Amino acid sequence: SADGGGNLSLDSIPMGLPMSDPTAWTTAMNNLGMAPMGMTGQPLLPDFDPALGMMTGIPPINPMMPGLGIVPPPIPPDMPAVKEIIHCKSCTLFPPNPHLPPPATRERPPGCKTVFVGGLPENGTEQIIMEVFEQCGEVIAIRKSKKNFCHIRFAEEFMVDKALYLSGYRIRLGSSTDKKDTGRLHVDFAQARDDLYEWECKQRMLAREERHRRRLEEERFRPPSPPPVVHYSDHECSVVAEKLKDDTKFLEAIQTLLTWIERGEVNRRTANNFYSMIQSANSHIRRLVNEKAAHEKEMEEAKEKFKLALSGILVQFEQIVAVYHSASKQKAWDHFTKAQRKNISVWCKQAE
Repeated sequence: SADGGGNLSLDSIPMGLPMSDPTAWTTAMNNLGMAPMGMTGQPLLPDFDPALGMMTGIPPINPMMPGLGIVPPPIPPDMPAVKEIIHCKSCTLFPPNPHLPPPATRERPPGCKTVFVGGLPENGTEQIIMEVFEQCGEVIAIRKSKKNFCHIRFAEEFMVDKALYLSGYRIRLGSSTDKKDTGRLHVDFAQARDDLYEWECKQRMLAREERHRRRLEEERFRPPSPPPVVHYSDHECSVVAEKLKDDTKFLEAIQTLLTWIERGEVNRRTANNFYSMIQSANSHIRRLVNEKAAHEKEMEEAKEKFKLALSGILVQFEQIVAVYHSASKQKAWDHFTKAQRKNISVWCKQAE
């Protein structure tokens, strides 16, 4: 605003993205190689302790899945290219020289929701930091150092990219020219245990979902299990005995009989029943032998038929080759053109 006093609305910030267009965020996230998230996406752990378990001195943690520490372009594609002055309630941000190279950033840690902010004015309070950075999105926690830097944790990953946009801006508190009231912001990705923990939880959840999806897929294509064999009883025994006499149901009945014998259903009381069923099974042997003989006879006839057909084909082949040979003899050969001779030679070789 002109007087620099009014509260800053999102619309007047050049870095503000169109809130009405949810697809813009999806595009930005895809370009950054990150999974798209909703503007009002719930944090992964709702009961997360806002006290940040992070800060300086944490050694770099290798993420579980390599290749996820993607370094995004310094300015997301949907940010305005020309940075402008940003007026806040109690401070003003002046853009960096557009001809200077963009500020360097470290490699993006997986699931990063935390930024390091250096170059703060000596007189900068937590309230002023909140005023500047809450424009980027919901701030979960600020941890300010006695020196001129702090760590800020946001609710969502995409907010970090908006915070990085402010890197390089000069900050001035009110209209003061005192050195302690000015600074040059340096915003960078920060390594935070909480971010990594939430990211690992998310990866494990995605892996579980993928395993579950695969299992469902495998179960869909698995052939159905055979029906269980019924338990032996006098009634079932009489049913199986009838089936054993029927050629079409014999295979099913003999499998039931075999299972019963293997289960140990044969005893003094049931021995006669089992003997009569085995007798029925034996009476099928003559039928099976006859069937085998019939199939063998069919096979011999088919072989004979095949031999006859093949010999007929070979005779015709030999006749065709003989035609080529006689056409290649001098008295016929001289009358063909060069192209015709070439074709006849090729055909002769192929047929041989």
